[in-house]
Amino acid sequence: MMRVFKNIGYLLLIPFCILALFSQCNRHNITEEKLAFSSDTVYFDTVFTSVSTVTRNFRVHNPNDEPITINIRLAGGNLSYFDINVDGQAGYEFHDVEIPAHDSLFVFVRALINPTDQNTPYLVNDSILFSNKDIFQQVQLVAFGQDAHFILPDHTSGSMRYNIVAHEHEVTHWTNDKPWVIYDWAVVDSLGQLIIDPGTRIYVHKAGGLWIYRDGNLQVNGTPEEPVRFAGDRLESFYASDYAQWSRIWINESSHQDNVINNAIITNAAIGLQCSSIIDYNTSHHNKTIVNNTVIHNNADVGVLVRAANLEMNNCQISSNQNYSIVMQVGNFDLNHVTVANYSGHTNPSAVVGNFFDVVTLNEHGEYETVYMVGDANLNCRNSIIYGNRSDGEFGTSTLDGANVNYTFQNCIVRKTEFDNHFINCLNKDPKFVSNYEQDYNLKEDSPAIDAGMEGLGITTDLLGRLRNDAPDIGAFEYYPAPEDMKRRLSIR
Repeated sequence: MMRVFKNIGYLLLIPFCILALFSQCNRHNITEEKLAFSSDTVYFDTVFTSVSTVTRNFRVHNPNDEPITINIRLAGGNLSYFDINVDGQAGYEFHDVEIPAHDSLFVFVRALINPTDQNTPYLVNDSILFSNKDIFQQVQLVAFGQDAHFILPDHTSGSMRYNIVAHEHEVTHWTNDKPWVIYDWAVVDSLGQLIIDPGTRIYVHKAGGLWIYRDGNLQVNGTPEEPVRFAGDRLESFYASDYAQWSRIWINESSHQDNVINNAIITNAAIGLQCSSIIDYNTSHHNKTIVNNTVIHNNADVGVLVRAANLEMNNCQISSNQNYSIVMQVGNFDLNHVTVANYSGHTNPSAVVGNFFDVVTLNEHGEYETVYMVGDANLNCRNSIIYGNRSDGEFGTSTLDGANVNYTFQNCIVRKTEFDNHFINCLNKDPKFVSNYEQDYNLKEDSPAIDAGMEGLGITTDLLGRLRNDAPDIGAFEYYPAPEDMKRRLSIR
C-alpha cells in the first residue's frame, strides 16, 4: 500500500500524548445489541457562500434478533449548528425510540450555516449520541462553515485517519488564495514534497496535524510581511489563547533534503513543532530541519520537541508553552538569535538538552515496554535569550551513561543560578521585554541585550526583517524605538 504506512507500527514510538491524540475511537466492552450505521461521519461537503441549509441523512440499523430501545441526542443541543429529525420528528433529544429486530430508522441532519459571520469556524462539527443501557455510540457531523481548501481524511489505519497530500515523487503546492483546513492528518509521503506560499493560513481541526513522513520534505516560504500561519480551526476570540486545539507539525528523519520553515507562526497545538526519527536514530545520516524567523507560542505541552534529529533555528521566538519551550534529545542543535520566553507558571525548565529519550515498543513477547534511546547531544547556542519566571532557572540537562551532552552558550542571556565553563560572555539578567503579558518580546530601551551579541554570525536582519547593526542585540529582535504591534501580528486570523 502507501509507503507512509508500511511502518505504521512505529506510531508506538511517538512520545508524550500522541497515542492519546490519535485514539478517537469508541471503546465498547459489550458487543451485543450494538447498532450499525450506514456512515460513522456525515459530511456536508458543500462550501457555504450564503446563509443556507443543507440536509443529509443516514440509516441506523438494528442487526440483532430482538428489538432495541434507544435514546438519541444531538450533543450540541439547541446551540448546535445542526438540527436533526428522527423518522419524521424534529428535535434535539429523543427518548425510548424502538427499532425492531433487523429493521432500521432514518436520521435526517440539517446544517444551519451563516458563512458571513467571520466567527463561524471553517469546520463546524457536532455528534449525534445513541445510548442503550451500557452501550454508547455516536455519529460525527462535519460541515464547511467558510470557503477554504479542505483536506479531509480518505484513508484509515487503526484509529488514525489521514489524507496523503503529496505522494511519492509528487510536489504539492499550497497557495494563499484562501485558507487550508486540515481535518485529522495531512501526510507528506516519502520522497513527496509540500511547498507553502507566503501568507498562507493553515487551520487544523481538533487532534489533527501535518505529518512529514520519513524522507518527505516541507518548504514553508513565508516572508516578514506575509508569514505562514498554523493554528487551530476555532476562530472565536475565546480560542485565541486556548492550548492543544490540534496535535502538531511532525517531521521525521530525512537523508536527502533539509526541511525549511521560513517566517511562520505556529500556535495553539499540543506540540508546536516535533522533529523526531521513527526508524533511524543515527543522526549522522540525517539532514536538518531549518527554522528561520518563526514564532512558536501558546502550545500545551512543548513548543519544539527534537528527538534523534538535527535542528537549526535562527531569529525565532518560542514563548508561553505550558510544559517545556524546547526539548532537544539526541542530535545536533544550533540556536542563533533565538528568544525563549516563558512566563506561564511552568514547573519545568524552558529549555532542556539531553542524551536520551524513551520510546514505547513491542518486545519479543508481543508486550509493550519502555526502552531508552541513548546518543550524543550537541548544542551550540549563540546570541539567544532563555528566560522566564521559574526561580530555579530556565535551562537544564538530562543525561544517562553511554553518550555525551555537549553544550556551549555564547553571548546569551540565560536565567540560571550559576554559570560554568559552558557559558561564555553570558548574562543572568532580566532581558526587559516590552510586555511579557502581551507576549511582545521586543526589547525595551534599557535592555541588557542591546548591542551585547557576538558579531560574525551572518544574520543581518531580525525576526521582523529589520536590519541589525554592527553590534547585534541578543535575541530574535533588534531594538527599535517603535516596535511592531506583536499582538496584531500573532492573531490567528
